[in-house]
Amino acid sequence: MINKKAHLVGPTNCIGHGACKAVCPVGAITLVFGTARRGVDIPLVNPDFETNVSGVYIAGELGGMGLIRNAVEQGKQAMQSIQKVIEQGHNNALDVIVVGAGPAGFAATLSAKEADMKCATVEQEELGGTVAHFPRRKLVMTQPAILPIVGPMRFKEVQKETLIEFWRDVEKKASLEISYGESVTSIEAATSGGFTVTTSKAVYDTRTVLLAIGRRGSPRKLGVPGEEQGKVVYRVIDPTQHQNQHVLVVGGGDSALEAATTIAAESGTTVSISYRSESFSRAKLKNRDLVQKMSAEGSLRVMFKSNVRSIDESSVTIDVDGTEETLPNDAVVVSAGGILPSGFLRTIGIHVETKWGTE
Repeated sequence: MINKKAHLVGPTNCIGHGACKAVCPVGAITLVFGTARRGVDIPLVNPDFETNVSGVYIAGELGGMGLIRNAVEQGKQAMQSIQKVIEQGHNNALDVIVVGAGPAGFAATLSAKEADMKCATVEQEELGGTVAHFPRRKLVMTQPAILPIVGPMRFKEVQKETLIEFWRDVEKKASLEISYGESVTSIEAATSGGFTVTTSKAVYDTRTVLLAIGRRGSPRKLGVPGEEQGKVVYRVIDPTQHQNQHVLVVGGGDSALEAATTIAAESGTTVSISYRSESFSRAKLKNRDLVQKMSAEGSLRVMFKSNVRSIDESSVTIDVDGTEETLPNDAVVVSAGGILPSGFLRTIGIHVETKWGTE
């Protein structure tokens, strides 16, 4: 505090963690979604996690809270709200269908089983949601949480594989029934009350719906010529597949920096990072430090204020601060985030609001 006014100290170290806002002794921190140039779509929900569509609830990353502990807590609390509705009685086959088996959906499913509710959980991919898409051996930051039925989840920093294995063990011990490889195609109000949920495998009659589908939706694309090639990917699972390759990573968040540094650690690789801004202000300090160290050592190249112009079979053309460069290239990793499935939400009737931050 200087003259009773808050001044930022090391603002680039901020990673937008709600815990900082909670403990700031002078109330100087305000958290916002998005930036002044890129808004973030957030579906509107009330304190009970119910959307404007009565009977449809949202929990977890889709609602703006991406931290694992927050997602777990939201999944539990949303199911508590749903339970109050179910207690009023209904004529549907199911009490609730949970869409998604990430941290929020998994905790909600445990809560439903603990309350002896008639629940079906569907997941279009695999257990873990966004966590399952993290690179191999990525360290996941979380905080201890209490899971229904099984009790404490005590992790603070854990490898992705260990966390997923823990959840799989919980799934087995709790005898959860989660249908994987099943995606929702439509959610429609039923004439007799509740909803008809159609998926790629079945049709469900349910009183309520909990959407815990995360924010990944479709990967954000570059929209440049050549992006349709098979060498362009939107996530890295195993960096070893890029050995002896020229790789371009596009993005400036933690996923981009982690992709670049893990690939650069593989033998025979040459790695470049292209980012449209002038600094990695959205990434964790330890990731920025590692990128700076590897850049100084010459194991990867950082190109700020740059944009990809085109992708060819064996090269990529980039505008670097007004100057075009052509680099040899075998693979492009686009880590520019995902696009919220806003269209799907709007077909259900859910209101989505675009939040804008500040520079």
